[in-house]
Amino acid sequence: MRSNGGWTEIKKSHNLIKGDERILGDSSFVMNILAQAEERLERRYAIRKAGITIATIERRVCDLLGLRVDQLYDRGRYKNLVEARSLFCYWARSDLGISGKDLSQRFSLSEPAISYAVRRGQGIARQRGYELVAETRKKVRDY
Repeated sequence: MRSNGGWTEIKKSHNLIKGDERILGDSSFVMNILAQAEERLERRYAIRKAGITIATIERRVCDLLGLRVDQLYDRGRYKNLVEARSLFCYWARSDLGISGKDLSQRFSLSEPAISYAVRRGQGIARQRGYELVAETRKKVRDY
């Protein structure tokens, strides 16, 4: 509003500008950010509708990395265990929207440690081509 000269100038203008007081930037930038947020929300809804739960993520991670579900919650910094927890945190955070606080309580780790784990898990998934559930990703895209 300020960058356009205040309410008086905005009312005089015949150009409508899309804006959101939470986002600084021009109209196209605001539209892009809001569209991305909407896509994430729709994707999470579709994933939940497809029946993906925390238990689904636990099983998938353990299947990929050769662990039992109870081992996922063992304490320690063993490479395989750290990778499994990281992948779990990444999928739980990005696909289900589980908060960092909830994940930190689940693993008895600090919230910054969970944040690092999410980033590490994202790298592991991309580098190795891991997907939570390939068929579900297609369904989610088609949704």
